[in-house]
Formats: sequence, C-alpha cells, structure tokens
Amino acid sequence: MNETRRKLTTIFSADVQDYTRLMGADEEGTLAMLKRSREAMSGLIVAHGGRVINTWGDGLIAEFPSVVEAVRAAVDVQNELAGMNTARPADGRMLFRIGINLGDVIAEGDDIYGDGVNIAARLQASAVAGGIVISNTVYDQVRNKVAVGFDFLGPLAVKNVAEAVPSYAVRIGEGVDSSSQRPVSAVPAGTVSTPDAGPRSTKARKMGALYAVASAALVVINLLSWQGVFWAVWPILAFAFVAAMTWVRRQNRIDRRIAALAVVGLGIVAINLLSWHGTFWAIWPLLGIAVAAGIRWAMRS
Repeated sequence: MNETRRKLTTIFSADVQDYTRLMGADEEGTLAMLKRSREAMSGLIVAHGGRVINTWGDGLIAEFPSVVEAVRAAVDVQNELAGMNTARPADGRMLFRIGINLGDVIAEGDDIYGDGVNIAARLQASAVAGGIVISNTVYDQVRNKVAVGFDFLGPLAVKNVAEAVPSYAVRIGEGVDSSSQRPVSAVPAGTVSTPDAGPRSTKARKMGALYAVASAALVVINLLSWQGVFWAVWPILAFAFVAAMTWVRRQNRIDRRIAALAVVGLGIVAINLLSWHGTFWAIWPLLGIAVAAGIRWAMRS
C-alpha cells in the first residue's frame, strides 16, 4: 500500500476555457492543440522544478516545492501559449485558466488530495481565459519576488472550506484584463484594487535616477581633471550593464536567459568598440552567445 502523509506544497491547477465549444467546432484539431499545449506546459513546469501530478480531459494538476517558481512557471506558460495561439483565429484559440494555492495536502503515492487542491481548482475556475489567479497564501510569498502586478479580487467561497479565500489576479500582459475578473463571492464594489508593481516600479525609477546622477558626476569629474583620457566611460558602462540585467530579471515578455545573453553580448561589443585597436574580436564570444541563445530557444519551442 502507498504511504499516506501530509505535506505543505504549492498546487498548480489548469484547464481550458470553452473546451466543449472547441471540441464541437473541431474535434481533431482541438485534441491536437491540447496535446501541443500540454507538452509545452509540462516542459515549463519541469523547467521550474515542478512535476505534473495528473491530467484529465482538458485539466492538469501539478505541484511545486517553490511558490515563487510556481508563479513564474504559470506566467511563462501563459506567455508561451499566447504565442502558440497567435496564428489561430480568435474563436479557435485554446486559452487556459490557471489557479495556484499554497496549502497542506494529503499525499498518497504520486497523488495529492485535500482542501489545498480544491482551493487551487476553485481559483482556476475563477480566472479569465489566459489568466492566473492565486490565493493569499501564495501572494504573501511572491509579492516582492516576481516581476508582475497583482489585483485583489476579494474573498472567494470554496465548497467545504469554512472561510472564504482572499484571491489575487496576476497581471501578466495587455492581453489579459485581470481587473475585470471578479469571483461571484468577491467583496462588493468599492474594494480597492491593489497592484503590487507600484513599489517595484518606484524602486526601479529611483535606481535609474541614481545611476544617471552618478554617471553625470563621473563625467564632470573626468572633464574637470582632464588628462587626455575619457576614463568615465567604463564605470558608466558598468552602470548600464547592471541596469540592463535588473530589467531582465523584472520583465516577463522575453525569456530571461535569452535576454541576459543579449545584454552580455551588447556589453562585449561595447567593450570591444571602446577599447578599439583595429580588431573586432567580439565576434567570437558573440558567436558562442548566439549558439547558446539558439539552443535555449529550441528547447523552449
């Protein structure tokens, strides 16, 4: 018999919006698209340290040891699936809804059961097509660690769970209007929407202003103590590199590893040009970076 035990884990629940309609319109095409979407989703779940527990119909359940990686995986999944849908007509797109909850579950073999799973499924059902909804237990862990915004949706009633679960929509792009979704059990009008990107954006602006002031000060010092060498360009280049890598960590529109490789490549070109001695040696490390980025792209595809 499989050992039964309890554990704290992050549950990831997903299903397809309007799956029955899609099947009625094009059964074979919908099944083929579902298979491709699941393969892409499973690959990203594994890449973020999670595991797929079960699939049924159009649904999928996975778990993650890390709450942060679960949310990052969900964002990557929705971005990846959005790209897969671009070539399809609007009424034929396969849009998934995702719910994420951090909770105590009963584990038996490879399966998990309990209120934690039920809450994740309820959160998923309340998400808009192409959207993500998380519980307050997830929000408390990721609000300052993931470069996305959040909109408070209010308490969400869950069957067989005594207290309503406060929920948040993850704001992942222009294509999903998370502020428009509100569960049936949400608090009445007047509830404040609390985007969490504000403090992070303010911090980023402050850091950018600090780099700009420091760069200007270095240029002035360099000019006032001029000895024929514009040495200020090197610390300014370092500031630009740090700012660019900070942006890479915060954005979700481009694969972070590919974006980081691009920043490194631009930095190498800048160093080559600023220390020009008649040879464009940067072509060789750029070739290696291009190969690495190509491999990363191929693995994601």
